Amino acid sequence: MNTQHSAADPDTSAARELDPEYEHSPVPAESRKSLLTVSAVWFGFPMILTNAVPGGVVVAMLGFWRGLAAIAVANLVMLLYVGILSHRAGKTGESFSLQATRTFGRAGYVVASAFLATVVVGWFAFNTGATGATLHQAFGWHEQLVAVLAGLGFIALTYLGIKALSWLGAVAAPLFVIAGAIALVIVARDHDLGAVFSYDGVGGNATLTFGAAVSMMMATFADSGTMTADFTRWSRNGRQAVLATVSAFPVASVIAQVTGGVVVAAGAVAAPATAGGDFLPILTGENAPLLNVLAAVFVFVNLGSVCSHCLYNGALGWSHLTGRTMRMMTLVLGVIGTLAALAGVWNHFLDWLVILSVFVPPLGGVLIADQFFARGGRTAMDDRPTMAVRPTAFVAWAIGAAAAGIAHWWAPQLSDAITGLVVAVAAYALLERVGPRTA
Repeated sequence: MNTQHSAADPDTSAARELDPEYEHSPVPAESRKSLLTVSAVWFGFPMILTNAVPGGVVVAMLGFWRGLAAIAVANLVMLLYVGILSHRAGKTGESFSLQATRTFGRAGYVVASAFLATVVVGWFAFNTGATGATLHQAFGWHEQLVAVLAGLGFIALTYLGIKALSWLGAVAAPLFVIAGAIALVIVARDHDLGAVFSYDGVGGNATLTFGAAVSMMMATFADSGTMTADFTRWSRNGRQAVLATVSAFPVASVIAQVTGGVVVAAGAVAAPATAGGDFLPILTGENAPLLNVLAAVFVFVNLGSVCSHCLYNGALGWSHLTGRTMRMMTLVLGVIGTLAALAGVWNHFLDWLVILSVFVPPLGGVLIADQFFARGGRTAMDDRPTMAVRPTAFVAWAIGAAAAGIAHWWAPQLSDAITGLVVAVAAYALLERVGPRTA
């Protein structure tokens, strides 16, 4: 299919020689990838250090068994949430932006797509800044210089496209397992791992409800999970798209979060309520050259995985919004994200998670509801004319976000992420049934 090349911006001759990314059209059947390739894209994404951190925080606040229960509930919801969105992507080959166009309208989709495509660039900035800060704390390296070099490397990886994401995932996930296993072996030398099962949390004034813990776990991947179509549109069918999702939720995500939780429950983290399951200091505290090399490579590869995935989401979204190519937007957004990292946006991690848990799941809920409650069923959804703006989608999104906000501030025992998701689905279904019929 040559439309991608003819419609693409003349970025560089090198860009035209790379595989097309199908920014503006569904991925054709002949360009779809194997289950192993798409699974590698998703599998290497959640198995990261910044997913182990909130896993450790939750265990520190709730204790080991309640923390594990919160992790389990969050990953089950994410499996259903991301799996449903992935199934349609594998069936149609459509990206998130194309899915959003059907649900929010050919003009209305701009709001939903621009919102999420910008949020994920924030994650790129956060993890790029965290790369510099982490290596500065571990080895004394120049924080800003490392962040700039890391940002440039992550931009280069993303520029190569979906194929590079699968390669990176195939390396990042095993490297996490190796680093995490070594950290646990070191912890076992000085701590009784058997005591993990009786860990009751930090106590004192540290409080976190079970519902808030579930939301925290979901928020770490709510945005890219909602944009899962950008990855799973490469699957050969809906079934393979769902199987690729399973490799991420619950498998990869649970491994990362439980590893962080075990490190905390073993008493190996000095300030678990804030540092969470960050086990990198355990590796670098041994004063062993080989471990230090492993730790440095681990940080670059591990955080590079999440950065490249998020930048890919953002670049694909903004390429559709602007009519440019994914690779041009990778360069533009990558530079903006790296500058944001230097400005210190990564310091606002917890505030970021609150925003995501309130506003993102309701948006995904509307997409899911539209696939199940569109007038006449899913076939009619494919055949119906695309409106400029679909008011029911925006009203349901607003109702879901309002419900999530109420749950967050006035009913903290509930999960604001799940509340917003469920209310948005119900609101959309109701609005579609009672609203005026459209052509």
